[in-house]
Amino acid sequence: MTKMKDSVIIVSGGMDSITLLHERHEEIALGISFDYGSNHNSREIPFARMHCQRLGIKHIVIPLDFMSVYFRSSLLDGADAIPEGHYEDANMKSTVVPFRNGIMLSIACGIAESNGLSRVFIANHGGDHAIYPDCRSEFIKAMDAAMSAGTYAHINIEAPYTEITKTDIALIGKAIGLDYTETWSCYKGGNVHCGKCGTCIERQEALRNAGIEDKTEYSNEG
Repeated sequence: MTKMKDSVIIVSGGMDSITLLHERHEEIALGISFDYGSNHNSREIPFARMHCQRLGIKHIVIPLDFMSVYFRSSLLDGADAIPEGHYEDANMKSTVVPFRNGIMLSIACGIAESNGLSRVFIANHGGDHAIYPDCRSEFIKAMDAAMSAGTYAHINIEAPYTEITKTDIALIGKAIGLDYTETWSCYKGGNVHCGKCGTCIERQEALRNAGIEDKTEYSNEG
């Protein structure tokens, strides 16, 4: 039975959103990437576009230039501002872009209703909870209620990875047959992954724990 394409997905080009894109592609009519001026947007978004094209899903990029002007986050301040260390370390809180997911979900909600669609997929996961308030289940539930109440179509959020780990996500990708070299994680946004920032370390751990050979190219510096 063919599933109805009634959804949009917020797709960055990272491991999590690309996995969700492939896992639920039969339900997705539109992929949305947001260029908010982060160090790694230019590395991620081409992967988001490529995967959407492969799956025959329309892809759009929405600029959010104001965030890099008015918001404070090391994610917006250049590669040198990104701390190194484990994803759950206190210093990684500097990478929080305030209410980023709330802004993206709001825009995706409006686009969904404007295009006659009823759901918005987002690939936040359990490992994000330690430092990102707008990835936690209580936020997703509250945002879902607000979006439903604030739209005639009662748009809903689909966030199926909220309570699982990145290793769990990697296992889903492994079962699908995804090549994770065709995704981007590094917050520094260089020519290759740095291998030292929180997202690189989390990527390495997830692939290792899932029994996936890590073919990511990492910097040899240091």
